[in-house]
Amino acid sequence: MSFIPLESLRSSGTEHRPSRLPPWFKVRMTQGPDYLDIRRTMDTLGLHTICEEARCPNVWECWNNRTATFLILGDICTRRCHYCAVETGRPLLLDRDEPRRVAEAVAVLRLRHAVITSVNRDELDDGGAVIFAETIREIRRRTPACAVEVLIPDFEGNEAALRRVLAEQPDILNHNIETVRRLFPSIRPQGKYARSIEVLDQAKRLGARTKSGLIVGMGETMEEVREVMRDLRAVRCDILTIGQYLRPTKHHLPVARFYHPREFATLREEGLALGFSHVESGPLVRSSYHADQQTTHHRA
Repeated sequence: MSFIPLESLRSSGTEHRPSRLPPWFKVRMTQGPDYLDIRRTMDTLGLHTICEEARCPNVWECWNNRTATFLILGDICTRRCHYCAVETGRPLLLDRDEPRRVAEAVAVLRLRHAVITSVNRDELDDGGAVIFAETIREIRRRTPACAVEVLIPDFEGNEAALRRVLAEQPDILNHNIETVRRLFPSIRPQGKYARSIEVLDQAKRLGARTKSGLIVGMGETMEEVREVMRDLRAVRCDILTIGQYLRPTKHHLPVARFYHPREFATLREEGLALGFSHVESGPLVRSSYHADQQTTHHRA
């Protein structure tokens, strides 16, 4: 077991601006029995995780703590966001057996908190909401004590699709805002800032416990970050995650700057003062980081 700077884990073709990672970016790279168990289970059942597809730096920590985020609706996204490592292209046909296999993995791994996310499937009328709903239902059928968190796309503003997911009563409804209003058109060209805020507003009005995530270091200002936090609280968003952007390949948006851990601590304090019930803020934080600690209860 060793601590390895993240920059040493990236391909030689990866470039950064600034070119070197700060000294606080280190991960403990170890493959313990829980890590290997998750990998075997995912491979055996033919499932994807966002941990691998998005090249998450926390994969070793999370998998060794027996937590992973399932990626449903395939592994090919219909959108091209300039910070994301997930493959863009023409998705395959829906795998209607996927919800059953995810539920089987949850049961086999004895998870108490399952996080389910997906690629965007804009070619589908409901954006894949039916598969989200079936996955929640299958997990509840096989492992009723497991808390279920869903990290959904915007479904292109389709309220019926959102209602379909919320009808299964996930413990947390997460939709990531990702960046500030000014940068949204250039970084998330197929999304809309106002639409993402509206999704969270609709979810809260429908009774959900809501969550959103923000990536910093893509060219925004601190005041713009604070504006996003205020916008999220204006629609009563409950939980917020804030993490540092890390460029996955040379083909993605360069890092504009690295935030210091003290700045993340400040943003956490400010978020709590605004009224978020929980704020996870730090250089390596991602939207599912410590997700199991953010629910107020587990189902009996």
